[in-house]
Formats: sequence, C-alpha cells, structure tokens
Amino acid sequence: MDYIRDYAMYAAIFGMFSFSWFGWAQERPRNSWRLYLGIASGLALLVCLLGVYLSITNWDEASALNEASSFRVYLITVYAEFIIAGIGAFILIRKKLSDFVAPLIAFIVGIHFIGLAPVFEDASLYVLAALLTAASILSVFVAPKLGVARSAIAGICSGTVLFAFAVLGIIRFFSI
Repeated sequence: MDYIRDYAMYAAIFGMFSFSWFGWAQERPRNSWRLYLGIASGLALLVCLLGVYLSITNWDEASALNEASSFRVYLITVYAEFIIAGIGAFILIRKKLSDFVAPLIAFIVGIHFIGLAPVFEDASLYVLAALLTAASILSVFVAPKLGVARSAIAGICSGTVLFAFAVLGIIRFFSI
C-alpha cells in the first residue's frame, strides 16, 4: 500500500540520518574526502528539510503507523534498536574498541529495517537492511586498508545509502 505521509517521513528521517552518518564519517577520513563529506551532509540536510515540510503539510494523510498494532511493533523495534546499540557501544568503548562502534551501529540499524519492512508494507526496506548491513561489514575490513577510521567508511556508505532512500522517498511521494 502507498502511504504518502510515510514517504515524506522517509525523506525527513533518512535525510536526517544520512546527514548524521556523513558527519560521523568526518571522524578520521582522508583529508581529500572532507569537502565531499561536507557537500554530502548539506545535500542530506536539504532533503531532510524538504521531507519535514512535506510531512507537516501532509500530516493527515494515510500512514502505516495509523494502525495501533503497526505503531506498537514500530516502537518496540526502534526501542530495541536503541537499547541494543547503546549496550553494544558501551561494551566496545569499555573494551577500548571504539573504532568498531560505527560499524556496530550501522549493523544494528540495518537489521532493524527487517522488522520495519512488514510494518510499513514496504519490501524496499529489506534492500535498505541489506545495504546498511553490508556497509557495516565492509567498513570493518576496508577502513584499515585505507588508513582511515572505520566510522569514515561506515559513515560514507551508510550516509550514501540513506541519502538514496531519502531521495527515493521524495520520488515515491510525488509519484502517488
């Protein structure tokens, strides 16, 4: 089912998190990447703001979250994601493995979309889950070879994937 408000929220939320991931990617990237990360952050913010505007102006439109059971599953999934990510990050930091925090967060964020795909009745969220999970795994192995922080690779990959899905949200919004 097509939920116009959900597509607007995809743009807002995925745009915001794309902005955040591109910011996290600036932890220790190559110096030549910084300008492009800044541009990507700015573009993600613009898409986010457009999504916010479209969400506000279409707030009374249909949403998968209007159904109580869907909203409950959504909340449980999101709360579980935050709790697991927080505990995992805490453990990694305590064990002096903070370079693995960004890949862990990207992995958990990716996995949580598996639970959200049925909530939003949107199979594309399975693709998002796979891409974010792959980004997290890729960052663990590629970053050391490039001499950058794992957060740089996790941030670039996750930010790019989320940006693409934010733009897809806008395209889907205007296609209805």
